Amino acid sequence: MKVLCDHMLGSLATWLRILGVDTAYPSNTMSDDEILRCAKVEGRFILTRDKTLAVRAKKAAVPVMLISSSTLAAQLEQAVEALSLDAAGALTRCTVCNTPLVPVEAVEAQPHVPPKVFARQKQFWFCPSCKKYYWMGTHYEDMEKKIAALMKQKSGLS
Repeated sequence: MKVLCDHMLGSLATWLRILGVDTAYPSNTMSDDEILRCAKVEGRFILTRDKTLAVRAKKAAVPVMLISSSTLAAQLEQAVEALSLDAAGALTRCTVCNTPLVPVEAVEAQPHVPPKVFARQKQFWFCPSCKKYYWMGTHYEDMEKKIAALMKQKSGLS
């Protein structure tokens, strides 16, 4: 699944990337016309809080979902349920630029991560686009807990 979150849904875009969803997030300067064009060309499902954009997308035959809440937890719950998302691809995309992460040897990551991290971690991933390194630290553990809770909540809704 490929989605495009409009500029009102930056936190949701980040969390969809954490779940492994290919999620485009345009700049604030991108017009509704450009968002529609991008979604159509790239075959993306639009997620928006903008009612006008949602109506325009439907008229243009671009798949769209109007996100009803202003809170991240409710937005994420709505998206996960409506799009039937699961955690199979979780933690495989760069949260900054959406690029799939590549596993790297620890020695390659060593010059780019804090010494304490290198001493504690054995697995590292790299984003070839933005050059960011990832590892399974406390943020990773927190994300795993949130994902597990979200998936448990989703199964309770079914």
